[in-house]
Amino acid sequence: MRAVFYLILCIVLWSFIPVFTKFAGVSLDHHQYLFYSSIISFLSVLFFALISGDINGLARYKPKTYALLFFLGFLDFFYYLLLYFGYQKAGGLEVLAVQYTWPIFIVILSVILLNERLNSGKIFALGLGFLGTFVVLSKGDLLGFSDVSALLIVCLGAFSFALFSVLSKRVAINPQNAVAIYFFSAIIYSFFSVLFFSEFRLPSASEWGFILINGIFLNGISYLFWIKALRELDASFAALFIFVIPVLSAFLLVLFFDEEILKAHLISLALVIVSGILARRK
Repeated sequence: MRAVFYLILCIVLWSFIPVFTKFAGVSLDHHQYLFYSSIISFLSVLFFALISGDINGLARYKPKTYALLFFLGFLDFFYYLLLYFGYQKAGGLEVLAVQYTWPIFIVILSVILLNERLNSGKIFALGLGFLGTFVVLSKGDLLGFSDVSALLIVCLGAFSFALFSVLSKRVAINPQNAVAIYFFSAIIYSFFSVLFFSEFRLPSASEWGFILINGIFLNGISYLFWIKALRELDASFAALFIFVIPVLSAFLLVLFFDEEILKAHLISLALVIVSGILARRK
């Protein structure tokens, strides 16, 4: 039950990402935004490690453990780098639809790498959730995508995050320490991405506000909830409920920006609810 609570908290936080991005409207490019967000995420997770008394463990792991953690940190960094790139090059709803192919990749990778069972009910539930995602985000036009190259890049990023989530189940150390190392490695990777592909500049005061919220809550603390949920739940089971996020995001967009409520929104919500019920069946 505790793992389900962590999963719900993570879903709520991640559901606000599209709304927050629409409110933010920062002028930083995807390299710069990821660099500063990674710094804030690392500091916020490090703070939780300090108050929990687990900070000493950060320097006591074996070299192979650090190698795995830095590899996972790269997968996470790579996901957000490609995701932010997609949001700059293609339509937001299109990118969001392709972004949430990562739960499908999780189910597939869980079968391959974790030997989790994939029964017919889970396949059917996964299909309904995926269909619900595309219905709400494409407004019923399932083939109406424009920039294919950018969306394929986002799809590669989605696969990267799925691999990160599945391999995270093999990490046996304290979740707070693991996430702290993920974000520390992301600072290093994003530093070089800014150095070679962008330029360093300080954000404005308003941009810092958005970066702080994103780094602390939407990206930092949410990862603690996600990793803790994965420790106690099957990765493929948790992935099925991630399809709730784009549906919630769509309704939040309607709430905050008075966007039109379509039949597609209601149909997708029904599909996701049925998907979640089927996913909980033995």
